[in-house]
Amino acid sequence: MSAAGPAVTLENVCKRYQGGGGISDISLTIEGGAFVALVGASGSGKSTLLKTINRLIEPDSGQLTIDDISVKNVGQYALRRMIGYVIQGVGLFPHLDVAANIAMPLTIAGDAVGRRVEVLLDLVDLPQTFASRMPDTLSGGQQQRVGFARALARQPRLMLMDEPFGALDPLTRDALGKSYRALHDRIGLTSILVTHDMAEALLLADRVVVLHGGQVVAIESPVALLKGAGGPVAQAMVAVPRDQATQLAGMAQ
Repeated sequence: MSAAGPAVTLENVCKRYQGGGGISDISLTIEGGAFVALVGASGSGKSTLLKTINRLIEPDSGQLTIDDISVKNVGQYALRRMIGYVIQGVGLFPHLDVAANIAMPLTIAGDAVGRRVEVLLDLVDLPQTFASRMPDTLSGGQQQRVGFARALARQPRLMLMDEPFGALDPLTRDALGKSYRALHDRIGLTSILVTHDMAEALLLADRVVVLHGGQVVAIESPVALLKGAGGPVAQAMVAVPRDQATQLAGMAQ
């Protein structure tokens, strides 16, 4: 495994929107090499928090550092080129083949492509023959794998993911989640995942950050949450997959 990815630290970060919503006074440290899931109800501030890290959203106040370097000291575009970013909609260019889509971050930066596309296809478990295929010939899961390959093109050490598996069917979602977790471990990334799915967070992450009303209300390991830690908001979220598992077990009796 490669050296661990960077640590990410937020100190008293705030971002409020007209009409309400946003995040308030967030202080959080994500250790280098960790896989952290951000969970919470809709409007709890998960995506806002994620986007402050790569400056897609500028906070109103507070400090944010990556390996002790303030993101304010790095240009917005330079910062985003250093960070992998994957969203639910993938956002592949429909008129470009898979190879050109994957290579786009390298092309924009003026970097040599070389055999990088081949390496990335292997990394996300896609056949080399996919390089010449067009996005509309791929399944949703295959398109998302291309999205991950593109996000990894410039070899970032930090990956931000905003509901990347949300639009996939359950089987594909489960397989891709496991595949990404193995990739995270293999190449030594720091990964931050926004998800509405508490079961997904518990199964994939090292630490789960629970947000409510724009504030962090719990930071716990999956095991600690399953043992009752984290407070009422966290436990209400854990109760959903736990109750579903109980109902399914009862049906099988």
